[in-house]
Amino acid sequence: MRDIIDGIADIDSVLEIRKDWAPGIITSFIRIEGKPVGVVANNPGHLSGAIDSPGADKGSRFIQLCDAFDIPILSLIDCPGIMVGPESEKTALIRHAARMFVVGANIETPLMSVVIRKAYGLGAQAMAGGSFKIPLFTVTWPTGEFGGMGLEGAVKLGYRKELEAIKDPKERIKVYEKMVADSYHRGRAVNMASHFELDDVIDPAETRTWISGALKSLPPKTRTGKRRPNIDTW
Repeated sequence: MRDIIDGIADIDSVLEIRKDWAPGIITSFIRIEGKPVGVVANNPGHLSGAIDSPGADKGSRFIQLCDAFDIPILSLIDCPGIMVGPESEKTALIRHAARMFVVGANIETPLMSVVIRKAYGLGAQAMAGGSFKIPLFTVTWPTGEFGGMGLEGAVKLGYRKELEAIKDPKERIKVYEKMVADSYHRGRAVNMASHFELDDVIDPAETRTWISGALKSLPPKTRTGKRRPNIDTW
């Protein structure tokens, strides 16, 4: 993910902050054609990019910081969802993850979203300000995968009775694998865009062009002076 950020940004313009804390979320200031942009991105190298409590706090506060100084935000999404499991729940994960939705709903600075690969469940929605309809644009690379949750688990839950009704174990596995494959096909980037859930499927090489074009199209600021909303403490 950091290589992607380097490729999008102007040369030698990336300033990553809090790199060693909450490694599941990457927060950086960059410039694109000289214009400042705040980047919040999933790190698939940590928990496969799932959002945990520290990551949710890190992302939320960074978004508030960008909003406070009218810095446009770029969200790079590669997220299998919000982290699950007993250990995660002990960290009050729902409360921390909900903070991303509350912050996203209250920002006034422009938000742009690019899906790099995984975009599952509420985790992907949180990265996009609460909905793919919220950002100035939401585009995806051809590698994008979409679903309400991890597709293997979704098939096991949604088709449990049908699968249990198949007595032959080999046949059950065969049917299960076909269901999963069909789910991946339905969740492909092109299929999602064809249902107008996204603005476009783009060539990765065009990512910087899309962002630059959006920054140039933004209306001039009407505010006099800088807005200083509350930025949460840690």
